[in-house]
Amino acid sequence: MRMDHVSYACERDGLEATAERISAALGLHAVRGGVHPRFGTRNMIFPLADHKYLEVVEVLDHPASDKAPFGQAVRARSAMGGGWMGWCVAVDDLAPFESRLGREAVPGNRKFPDGRELIWKQIGILGLIADPQVPYMLKWEGDSTLHPSLVYPSDVRVSSLTIAGSAERVTEWLGEEVENPLEDVAVEWIAPHGTPGIMSVTFETANGSVTL
Repeated sequence: MRMDHVSYACERDGLEATAERISAALGLHAVRGGVHPRFGTRNMIFPLADHKYLEVVEVLDHPASDKAPFGQAVRARSAMGGGWMGWCVAVDDLAPFESRLGREAVPGNRKFPDGRELIWKQIGILGLIADPQVPYMLKWEGDSTLHPSLVYPSDVRVSSLTIAGSAERVTEWLGEEVENPLEDVAVEWIAPHGTPGIMSVTFETANGSVTL
């Protein structure tokens, strides 16, 4: 189990404008990820060091976005003005989470222009919708060289998260200490005023620390 990525729902002016602001702040260029046909969303990717990445996500006017929890989560966060939607941990086995949550993981995919396909399974989006401090869980499948962190080499890394919530709640959700998947990413836990969830993420860049 390890932290895989952080997700940012696009702001009111759309995916590209939101990605441009993040690009300017981090000194990285965004790469078009593509459409998630099962979820009714699309994203843009910022690869990061340590096998992590940042995605900016936009909901599409597509029937799938009304049915898929991921599409619903993106729409709800963007409707609030956009911002940090959640974080994700990659695991080798989703079965324990399926057993504990009482449902099966759902498949996800997106295709590259050359026909290659990125595929995975995920679970926990309903938990994230109900309690945005908790991560969702993902298992990558297929070609490991297609992981979004490998789009191009990056020296920008996530150094810390500020989360409204509690370590105890997230530990309970994960079934192990929350510090384990976070590895060297620090977390400042603050008492939630309103909805819990990610308040900010700090990155180490060539120009110093940047907090979004």
